[in-house]
Amino acid sequence: MYLQSETLLLRAPEPSDLDYLFHVENDTRLWMVSVCKVPYSRYLLQQYIETNTHDLYADKQARLMIEHRTAGQPVGVVDLFDFSPADRRAEVGIVIDRLNRGKGYGREALALLCDYAEHLLDLHQLYAYVLEDNAPAQRLFVSCGFKRVAVLHDWVCLDREYRAVGLYQRIFEK
Repeated sequence: MYLQSETLLLRAPEPSDLDYLFHVENDTRLWMVSVCKVPYSRYLLQQYIETNTHDLYADKQARLMIEHRTAGQPVGVVDLFDFSPADRRAEVGIVIDRLNRGKGYGREALALLCDYAEHLLDLHQLYAYVLEDNAPAQRLFVSCGFKRVAVLHDWVCLDREYRAVGLYQRIFEK
């Protein structure tokens, strides 16, 4: 089975996830690793949930809620985006909420996503940009088979200061 383990389930967002997504998207501490640096309204998030086709080829992205199966509550969100069908690759983003970090959920969710991307979506590779000073995120990606292949200097501007990111890739060998 793809997208689930004994502990976690990766699933499409539901209307009941609106408050959780609102909290995640509007947490300014997360904006430093996001392309978007403006707040989202509940209305826009509700429209996203209602109109998203959940088709990677149509939307060029897929957002999945990371749900703890026993609690039945989200513990985070994982995204595939900037999908290139011709190159069979997508960028990965993952957020585990602060109360659930350090419990292995990020690693388990990323491993589930990688298995899904490789075997069901038939992608050739996944990649992620990780801030050079974000050691926990670096360890997460490396633990799931990603390799740091480059450093991009002055890539992200945070608080008027440019920061480097590492480019991490996982290429699925066939």
